[in-house]
Amino acid sequence: MAGALAENLTQAVPFLHVCDMAASLRFYRDSLGFELKLVGTPDAPDHIRWCRLEAGGAALMLQEYLPGRAPVGELGSGVSVCFMCRDALRVYRDAVASGLSPRTPFVGNTLWVVSFHDPDGYKIDFESPTDVPEDTEYDPNVHR
Repeated sequence: MAGALAENLTQAVPFLHVCDMAASLRFYRDSLGFELKLVGTPDAPDHIRWCRLEAGGAALMLQEYLPGRAPVGELGSGVSVCFMCRDALRVYRDAVASGLSPRTPFVGNTLWVVSFHDPDGYKIDFESPTDVPEDTEYDPNVHR
């Protein structure tokens, strides 16, 4: 069974339910630079309820809760989506330049880790390999 599964799988795509699609699109598309690839507009042509966003070889899907259907409590609690990339520090610098305030990057598990929380509280990480010592925090005067 495992061999058949490995031969059949092509990609894992996180599917996040969101409360406000417009806010999520501002975060993922407008600030981080994901590209809108597919949309679902069942309610009205100008209201996206579902979409697929892509950047490089990565993707994620968002679906807005129907009015009155959002769960009570924190949506993103316990959920983390990790995007592996060539240069997480570039993601950090680009995000800061676009007005976002990610946590200061640090090295964890031999990876630079750049963390965000999206408008619904989901933790979004961008990580890239490094030989910088574990637990090092990013210093723009030292790390390029």
